[in-house]
Amino acid sequence: MEPGRWTLQGNWLERDGLPIAMKGKLIVAWSRDDWFTLITKLTFPQAPDREDMTLHYRGRLDQGDRRYTFVLQHSILGRIEGEGWIAPESLVQRHWVLGDRQRRSGFETIYRLSDDRYYLASTMLTGHALTNMMEATLERQTTPLT
Repeated sequence: MEPGRWTLQGNWLERDGLPIAMKGKLIVAWSRDDWFTLITKLTFPQAPDREDMTLHYRGRLDQGDRRYTFVLQHSILGRIEGEGWIAPESLVQRHWVLGDRQRRSGFETIYRLSDDRYYLASTMLTGHALTNMMEATLERQTTPLT
């Protein structure tokens, strides 16, 4: 993904529940030595009792490689590790919650519609059971970072 400010809009679904509209903001930054930082805040405007989520990713893409690893600090789940692959039109990543007795993990695909627009499908599992999923569109904002 290109560096900059992004917005996210979509739905959050939980087992046996109705979809919940959500919005988010992301900041993507790359350093000269191929490290990336991605900070995300998700809100649920139509569900005021639902807690906002913040996610802080830090990872590294090896020069000339299509694979990367990352660590993530999640405001609800805690520390997470993951790996990703870069395909010609998408990013695919898998992650797992560290030290979690429930064996929670997740999988997501971020499909590129254009350089400034992506479609995200993400799911979390507890053991082998799907527990929630998210679908959203990400759009890069044209205003520069300040």
